[in-house]
Amino acid sequence: MESSALMNASTPKAVVGDIGGTNARFAIADLSTPSAPRISDVAHLPSADYPSLEAALADYLAGLRTRPPVAVLAVAGPVDNGEAVLTNLSWHVRSSALAALGFAAVSVINDFRALAAAADALQESDLERIGPHLSPPKDATIALVGAGTGFGAAALVREPGKTIALAGEGGHIGFSPEDDEEDAILRVLRARFGRISIERIVSGPGLVNLYAALADIHGEANDLDDPHAILAAAAQKQHLATRAVERFAGIFGAAAGDVALTFGARGGVLLAGGLSEAMLGILKAGSFRRRFEGKGRLAHFVRAVPTHMIKREDAALLGSARLAEALHPR
Repeated sequence: MESSALMNASTPKAVVGDIGGTNARFAIADLSTPSAPRISDVAHLPSADYPSLEAALADYLAGLRTRPPVAVLAVAGPVDNGEAVLTNLSWHVRSSALAALGFAAVSVINDFRALAAAADALQESDLERIGPHLSPPKDATIALVGAGTGFGAAALVREPGKTIALAGEGGHIGFSPEDDEEDAILRVLRARFGRISIERIVSGPGLVNLYAALADIHGEANDLDDPHAILAAAAQKQHLATRAVERFAGIFGAAAGDVALTFGARGGVLLAGGLSEAMLGILKAGSFRRRFEGKGRLAHFVRAVPTHMIKREDAALLGSARLAEALHPR
């Protein structure tokens, strides 16, 4: 693969990546304008086709005529001192092993930290509003949540003169039922998994878990084991699937509201993730916003917090690129 973005060797560039349980996305970031890096040469590689991140990255690099000196790779899992074990993929990621592919510096970061770093660079056209139109305080903290293969959470903490992209593992906070049916869902899933986190419900595999639990509770056939099949059945008004996606939207909204409270995110909550995007219409029409705002004594706080879906597909790559500037040699 030849790239026009790589022709000028004096232009600062980085390899950036967004690595999830389903896809490994790589790109080249032109860092000439740090606040607005340009993304090119995007490749989507199926994660299951590779034994490791090094193998997937080496495959991508093989198609480049010139290799940038640094890389920032966002992965779906907790990162500790440059290492990560992906929560929904059996890859052990080490920045030292990735640097051995020929980089002067490699940074491995959480994928939702990358999204947080992109948050204040997103334009209005990159977002789809969910709920009422609200005008949040300028430069207030923004939280991010997302449902895909897993559930992610992060924040862009904004204070006068500085911002901090803060990663977390909010998907692993405990699920808190809010009515009798959710009490029953918790009991069914606890018998199967033990402790129940938000990710056990608000994710692709979680939607399958939720559908199965509702089938058990209501004595109906559990005949769907794929999240997209459940969404398709709900679109056809299949009773159990409709019940599952509506319940999913409500639990998602409740979790998003909890994250907004946790970070004090007066600037808004941004949603991301493949399943979130696939459910956009359901989230806009269903119980997501009602449950988001249903915070008892703090309802007034979250009622003023806007919620939007990130429509920009390369948002995590953009955030990785913004963080790459600190690594680039000058």
